[in-house]
Amino acid sequence: MRRKPSILLLSAGHACVDVYQGSVASLVPFFAAERAYGYAAVSGLVLAASLLSSVAQPVFGALTDRRPAPWLLPAGTLLGGLGIALSGLSGSYASALAFVAVSGVGVAAYHPESARVARIVSGGSHSAMGWFSLGGNLGFALAPLVITAVVATGGLRLTPFLVLPALVGAVLCLPVLRALERSTGAGDGTAVAARADDVASFVKLSLAVVCRSVVFVGLSTFLSLYATARMEGGTAAGTAALFVLYLGGAVGSVLGGALAHRWDRVTVCRWSCLLTAGSVAGLLLAPGPALYPFVALTSVGLYVPFSLQVTLGQDYLPSRVGTAGGVTLGLTVSVGGLASPLIGGLADATSLRTALAPLVLMPVLGWLFFRTLPEPAPQSGDVAPPKGGDTDAALSRSGPGHR
Repeated sequence: MRRKPSILLLSAGHACVDVYQGSVASLVPFFAAERAYGYAAVSGLVLAASLLSSVAQPVFGALTDRRPAPWLLPAGTLLGGLGIALSGLSGSYASALAFVAVSGVGVAAYHPESARVARIVSGGSHSAMGWFSLGGNLGFALAPLVITAVVATGGLRLTPFLVLPALVGAVLCLPVLRALERSTGAGDGTAVAARADDVASFVKLSLAVVCRSVVFVGLSTFLSLYATARMEGGTAAGTAALFVLYLGGAVGSVLGGALAHRWDRVTVCRWSCLLTAGSVAGLLLAPGPALYPFVALTSVGLYVPFSLQVTLGQDYLPSRVGTAGGVTLGLTVSVGGLASPLIGGLADATSLRTALAPLVLMPVLGWLFFRTLPEPAPQSGDVAPPKGGDTDAALSRSGPGHR
């Protein structure tokens, strides 16, 4: 299996899936404008997508630990797109909730198995996993633009056109799955754990990821409305702010992999927590357009540890890689989704700035959790990229066992 083309295809497919993760928050202003939903109602839509997705991901992860299922990559992609495509067709709030929940299940089915496949394809390289994560972050970044381009022209009735990225993503992953099946003989690539699970460290890591999730989901849900109110520039100002939040993730995910070559992953994650705390405070205090640089810094701080947290979780639970991916990519996000209606309710009672202020404290809590975490040694089956060295060269020297 050729690593570069496979990672690029997986990254592009990941982008197509995560368009739908970003779509619900991107649709919030249109649901609010077209159907007069309040803060609590639109946050309920975000909760419906994130909660089912987050709770279901560990379930899919545990199932794929027992029996790998690469077919979940195209199937999950198509289901995620179908739910969003149908969400705008009915005027019923219950129907919209149901369809975004269906999309969340599709996203849940995709992520744990895709993280396992990407780990096999990457040979355990932090940089390669960073590129895989980059695809998802680009999908998030493109979501506001895709939603605006489609929905702003004809309203929510045009959401069926949003199924197109899912069709593309499902096709892109097929060559990788065929190559994986040929290279492993059975198509699973299951590895035997070389050391015992460190459950205590995994729990601490999960709590740190929860702190990140509360900030990210809270801002994803309300940043567009917050920027629109601050800028008085209509939905364009809000769309621009959400785009910056997601686009900064593309920089942060690649930067995280590069920094992990120079310093260990736990140290990089600690620094990113401190950056996030300061930039969220600046976001809430900065006047006018000065909001945007702080949104960009917040995005980088949130995304630098993203792929590193996934590989840390897999290293803390080497015998349950799918479960680790399901928890770090999924279950921990549900807490962020649960916090979203609380933020919306507080915003309805006070102001949106007041409701967002507690988000400054969450990265500080994450920093405290990372302070207690060890950096796991590389798995015997993984490739540890040399500091400052060339990852692809290291992978090419890793021998046929990593092909």
